[in-house]
Amino acid sequence: MSYRPNHEERLVSLEQRLRSTQAVTAGLVAELIAHGCVRFAACGGAARVRINRLIESGAWIDAALALTELELPQWKLRRLVCDGGEWHCALSKQPALPAALDDTAEACHESLSLAILLAFIEALRQQRSPSPASRLRTVAEVRPVLGYAVCCDNFA
Repeated sequence: MSYRPNHEERLVSLEQRLRSTQAVTAGLVAELIAHGCVRFAACGGAARVRINRLIESGAWIDAALALTELELPQWKLRRLVCDGGEWHCALSKQPALPAALDDTAEACHESLSLAILLAFIEALRQQRSPSPASRLRTVAEVRPVLGYAVCCDNFA
């Protein structure tokens, strides 16, 4: 994926529109899919039909989570908290790491579905143009190991 300034400008514009609105509409989600979702256009029938049905039925939270799962499969929901009437959403590539060591995409909004979509846009921006700080890894990315890798019990 190459970095395109025009694409970045569209995401910034869409993010501003999402921040200023109070409710999700099918038009906003369609615009987000058109400007930010490369995999959605290329995906097969079942995933596309599922997301379209969620959008048609107005299930905005489920649609936002399904879109995140499809478009950014390595990103997972790390935190979803309502604090003082505002929803805070954080997406993460490494949710098992402590928050200080992880690169997260965070957003907040009064509407839960808009908070998730704003975090999704932030994750898209990080995915497409990673910052210099995120390129330097302080902790190596490893797969989780099932069972015990080392036994540290003292049986004496």
